[in-house]
Amino acid sequence: MPAIDLDRTDLLLLAELQRAGRQTNAELAERVHLSASACLRRVQRLEREGVIAGYRAEVDAERLGLGLQAFVRVQLKQHDAGSVAAFAHHVNAWSEVVACHALTGDMDYLLQIAVADLDHFSRFLLDNLLAEAGVADVNSSFVLRTVKAFRGLPLPRG
Repeated sequence: MPAIDLDRTDLLLLAELQRAGRQTNAELAERVHLSASACLRRVQRLEREGVIAGYRAEVDAERLGLGLQAFVRVQLKQHDAGSVAAFAHHVNAWSEVVACHALTGDMDYLLQIAVADLDHFSRFLLDNLLAEAGVADVNSSFVLRTVKAFRGLPLPRG
C-alpha cells in the first residue's frame, strides 16, 4: 500500500496519538490547535486510510510475570511454501512470540519472545520451536536491559 500525503497537522496528530493514545478528542484538538470537530474529522480520515491501524494498551511485561525477553534467530529446514506457511501458523499460535520478522541473510526469521523465566524459555524452545515447527537451527540472545523501548514510529518532517 503506498504512503499517503500527510500535512503538518496530520503529523502533529500522529505524534500526539503515539505519545498518548488515550487523550480525549478535546485534549488532542487543543494540543494540535484545531477545533474538536476538525480534529475528529482528521483522526477519522487517518483511521479510514489505514494510517492509524489501531489502538492498544502498553502493558508492563514484568508486572505480568514475564521477566525474561529473548530474541531468537531461526533457520528453517525447508523453504518451500508449505514449510513457510506451517512455520507462520505455529508462530501465530504461540503466545510467547510477541513479534516475528522474516530476514535476509543466513537466518530466516527473528522472533521476539516474552516468557516468565529461563525454564519457561527452555520449555518453549524444546517443546514448541524445535519440536514442531520445521526448524533447523536457532540462535538465542537474552535481553539484559532495554535501552530504548518502542515508543512509536518516526514521522516525516511536515
